[in-house]
Amino acid sequence: MAKRSVRDVDVRGRRVLIRADLNVPLDNQQRVSDDRRIRMFLPTLEHVLKSGGRAIVMSHLGRPTGNAAEDAKFSLKPVAERLSRLLGKPVAFVPQVIGPEVEAAAAKLQNGQVLLLENVRFHQGEDIIDKAKKNPDKKLTPEQDAKRQELAGALARLGEVYVNDAFGTCHRKHVSMYDVPGLLPKGTRVLGFLVEKELQYLGKAIQSPRRPFVAILGGAKVSDKIGVIQNLLTKVDHILIGGAMMFTFWAAKGQAVGKSLCERDKLDLARNLLHQAGAKLHLPVDAVAAAELKEHEVTQVVVGEIPADLMGLDVGPQTLEDFGGYVREAKTIIWNGPLGAFETKPFERGTFALARMIAEATDRGAVSVIGGGDSAAAVEKAGLAGRVTHISTGGGASLEFLEGKQFGPIEVLDET
Repeated sequence: MAKRSVRDVDVRGRRVLIRADLNVPLDNQQRVSDDRRIRMFLPTLEHVLKSGGRAIVMSHLGRPTGNAAEDAKFSLKPVAERLSRLLGKPVAFVPQVIGPEVEAAAAKLQNGQVLLLENVRFHQGEDIIDKAKKNPDKKLTPEQDAKRQELAGALARLGEVYVNDAFGTCHRKHVSMYDVPGLLPKGTRVLGFLVEKELQYLGKAIQSPRRPFVAILGGAKVSDKIGVIQNLLTKVDHILIGGAMMFTFWAAKGQAVGKSLCERDKLDLARNLLHQAGAKLHLPVDAVAAAELKEHEVTQVVVGEIPADLMGLDVGPQTLEDFGGYVREAKTIIWNGPLGAFETKPFERGTFALARMIAEATDRGAVSVIGGGDSAAAVEKAGLAGRVTHISTGGGASLEFLEGKQFGPIEVLDET
């Protein structure tokens, strides 16, 4: 994906339409509770402003339903306030996505100023491709296509340069990601620094890793990781499996898993993956089990069969020792998915121990890429974000990248 960057285009005096990923959590008082994604977007925005551009920023937040009263909690106004504080200058906010008020606000922008539009998902056209999947023939209806074109045309008219800095939605052909850049002239459609960095680290890890190359995959379901496992098998030296999906693999090998989360309808799939992987795929050998997923629940370490009245909720100490051996030797590490139910004590121990192992390996010179989502949250919570090479901002996007899928919103941008 050799694409032009925002540093490759002259933005002075031009309206620069930037698709960012400012989908941040808000607390009960509608205040930003975690501004990591906003901070990671700042280098691109500051570059545009310092270069004399007029920034028009668009983003989504949450999943609005179309009910105006309920959707008010998804407004980007609190994000505009936090962005202004972090940027150290005013951020104008317009409470519409498109329309005369938006056009007037964009026209008033001067060099070095920034405008944030309202949540693009407030317009029904933004994720219309996803909604069309519910239609009987899976195609857009004429009404849906009209909404898509209305939004795409109105947004495209606002900008003279388009910048994609929203890696978290690069795997979705949403209007602001895919249709809008397609309406702007060649030579004006570029990557932001954040997406460029994501592609650099994920791409290099997959295409030209330093070896040994170790991938650690956790999470709940084998079915969510099928494509990743199959794609990585041809590239990595070792795949370490954790999370609840380990119990589907255990059950596929004939081990009792008690009340553990297990995809019983995917046992044949798990057996096939084990056969394909051979010695490359490593399963946990023990688990921390309890009767319920509750804080401070009494636990026991189980090797082999899990009793019928217990559920596995984390990997055990022998597994951590085994996994540690692979991580210590690794020169490239990719991690996507926690090893256990890390949000609940004491089942965070395995995930946090792994985060420390990866940080220590990075200190010794390994390249470590954390694949967004829960893995990123765990590294942040463990206080180790500064000791890994790269933390992805896109959980779903990084997962699909690891599967080897093509990203339409990136393909439509200008090549170098």
